[in-house]
Amino acid sequence: MPRPSFEIGTVRVRPGSEKSVTLPITRLVTGADVDLPIRVVHGKHDGPVVWVDAAIHGDEAVGVEVIRQVLAGLDPKTLRGTLIAIPIVNVLGFMTGSRYLPDRRDLNRSFPGSPRGSLAARIAHLMMEQVVAKCSVGIDLHTGSDRRSNLPQVRADLEDPETRRLAAAFASPVMLHAPLRDGSLRSAARERGAKVLLYEAGEAWRMDEWAIGAGVLGVRRVLAALGMTDPVAEDEPAPSTACHRSGWVRSRGTGMIHLDVELGRHVEKGERLGGLFDSFGKRVRLVHADRDGIVIGRTEAPVVNRGDAVVHIAEVTEVTEVTGPAEG
Repeated sequence: MPRPSFEIGTVRVRPGSEKSVTLPITRLVTGADVDLPIRVVHGKHDGPVVWVDAAIHGDEAVGVEVIRQVLAGLDPKTLRGTLIAIPIVNVLGFMTGSRYLPDRRDLNRSFPGSPRGSLAARIAHLMMEQVVAKCSVGIDLHTGSDRRSNLPQVRADLEDPETRRLAAAFASPVMLHAPLRDGSLRSAARERGAKVLLYEAGEAWRMDEWAIGAGVLGVRRVLAALGMTDPVAEDEPAPSTACHRSGWVRSRGTGMIHLDVELGRHVEKGERLGGLFDSFGKRVRLVHADRDGIVIGRTEAPVVNRGDAVVHIAEVTEVTEVTGPAEG
């Protein structure tokens, strides 16, 4: 018996086909409509329904390219299950390169939203009702913010066995156990019963190829681990480093910063990470690691003030092998 068509908005997508869908968000002062762009790949064969989204923050471009490349490699005639791709959630912010919506609200603090609330609440509600409610798994793609760059990493509930299996399958250099934040998509989706991975990599408003490549491979590996596609043809990926705690080293002074550590570097407590200098080149302060761990984020700002976050260090818990498809 063939799969039924997949319904989203007012559109029906036949099994073994894919279709672009637009869901209305708002109307501009010019009278032009603003829609949420979605691509549905409805596989010919039964399987899970999964979403992948990017640009919830409008200055995060890496995930948009990740989704483009993932979609280019999918064939609905061989796909087992359904993939819903939302490459740009914060459409208005993305058009101007702004992290936030025009009213300065953070969309990722507005879930689950409301059909009659603020613009952010309405977009959040639309995502929840038309996308999340139909899915069992989601992958939320992000980058660093505020002139920070992030090592490719998956943030998830590592205490949930299935979520941890999928995080390990993604095989990013680090998987970090991250508490849920009120108002986030991950928190609201969890309340609906979905398993969610949040991918962080690269810097805002940049197309970091290393972050894009790791994200494309990671999403493909998760789809394979869910049994939706065949395993990714590649050399055996390095296992993820599991971390359960992390923290930012903050500047103890003000000055021009020169960091000596790159993303992915393992450091020890007390190790020198860099230094602060005045405008004449005189060193005014050193920056030291406050814990053992791996550098998963760093500032890219040339000037820092006292108290600013400069290096993000995750404490290593264990190294986890890459996992394959679930049995059964």
